[in-house]
Formats: sequence, C-alpha cells, structure tokens
Amino acid sequence: MTSSAESSKVIVSNLDSFIRRSQPLPEPKSTSQEIRDRSSTFVANIFPAATPEEANSHVHYLRKVLHASRPATHEISAYRCMVLKAGKTGLAGPEDFELKTGCDDDGEQWAGIKVLKVMESLAVLDAVVICSRWYGGIMLGSVRFTHIETCVAEVCRTFKSKQELEDCIAMLSTLDDILKQLRAELAVLSGPSASTSSTDDSPRPKMKPPDYSSWTESDIPKARRLVTAREKAVASVKSMIAKRSAAAATATWYPMR
Repeated sequence: MTSSAESSKVIVSNLDSFIRRSQPLPEPKSTSQEIRDRSSTFVANIFPAATPEEANSHVHYLRKVLHASRPATHEISAYRCMVLKAGKTGLAGPEDFELKTGCDDDGEQWAGIKVLKVMESLAVLDAVVICSRWYGGIMLGSVRFTHIETCVAEVCRTFKSKQELEDCIAMLSTLDDILKQLRAELAVLSGPSASTSSTDDSPRPKMKPPDYSSWTESDIPKARRLVTAREKAVASVKSMIAKRSAAAATATWYPMR
C-alpha cells in the first residue's frame, strides 16, 4: 500500500509538473453531488474547454492532480467544442466554425457516449465533462449509466446557468458604458442649463457604476429584465439625441436664409 506521505509526494510532483506546463490551474465550473450505490461512488465535474486539446488537458489534470491521492477506477469524459476551421478567421460568420466532439470510456464500456449524449441534449458547448467512478466491488448493471447521466446532467445545467449569467453581466456592462456615453452626448447637446438645475455650483456626487460581482444564478431573471430595460433606455436616449441634433441643425439653418 502507498503511505500518506508517498501520496502527498505524488500530488506535489504532479501539481508542480502541471504548473510548469499551464497557468493558471483550471477550476471546474461545477461539481455534482456524489451518488453512492453499493460501495460505488459517482461524481461529475465540468470545465470550460475551447479546444479538444484543452479538454484533454483538463481530464489529465483531474486524474493526475485532483484525484492523485484517491485515483478513480474510471474517468469517463466527453467534450463538445466549436472551433475555427483550418485557414479561417471567424470573420465570415458561423460558416468559419465546426463542431468537434469526442468521448472516452476509460474502461467503462459505452459510458463515454452516454456523457456526450447528455451534453448534446442540453446543448452544452465549449466544455468537457468528466464523470468519475470509484468501483466498490459490486457490479451495478445498467443503473450505473443512470447514475452517470444524473451527475452529468446536474453539472451541465449549472454550467448553462452560469454561462447565461456571465453573458447577461457582460451585456449589462456594455450597455451601461453605451448609456453613459450617450447621456454625456445628450448633456452637451442640451446645453449648460440641462446640467444644472439651480445656481448652486457645488459638484454633483458621481454615481457609482453598478456592481454585478455578487450576482448568482438566482439573479438571472433580474439580469434579463435589466438587459431589456437598458436596451430601452439606450434607444430612448438615442431618440432624444436625434431630436436635439435635428433641432440644432434647424436653428442653425434658418438664420442663414
């Protein structure tokens, strides 16, 4: 048997070698709840992966580093990555990309394709899912695939939710910047009287930019509503700018006639 000291040395050695090859260390986007059945344990992890090479690197990291002290009997994996076609730049649109998929049973026959099918059914892209099984000595039959699919579906749904939240926050940040610029442009067109409501020359307190860093998946409905509200605000300010610009152009044109 391997002693705990020897196991620690293996972990440190594997971690050091991985650090030398890749920075920063990858972190799973989601880890499923464990499923235990007759001494077997199942758990899934999902990592972002833009390429098959990155996907395989995450599988290697999970096996050699995260599970080094307690190796899984099977590290069942599958990936789906949308990658650029050879010789393409991506500027021509979706036609420049192709879907790359792959799976690995790692000794658990037919399990890899089960993982891939769950990813496909939930439309998960640019990710790799690894479902680890620690075999307990008792054969489970086909129910093992049910456990694998349950773990994989859990992390895939969480991955999709986190992805949507990140997309919403990115969109909100962009819309906030656009709205700030448009309001500044409108203030210039409106003249000095619009920027001061009285003769008080004291500086107005600056509004803090919105902070979305504490948002979680439960905030997705709020994020969707805010995106819609920001888009309407941008459209409204653009309309006001167009009207003010037209009015200013008319005021300049008529005195010259």
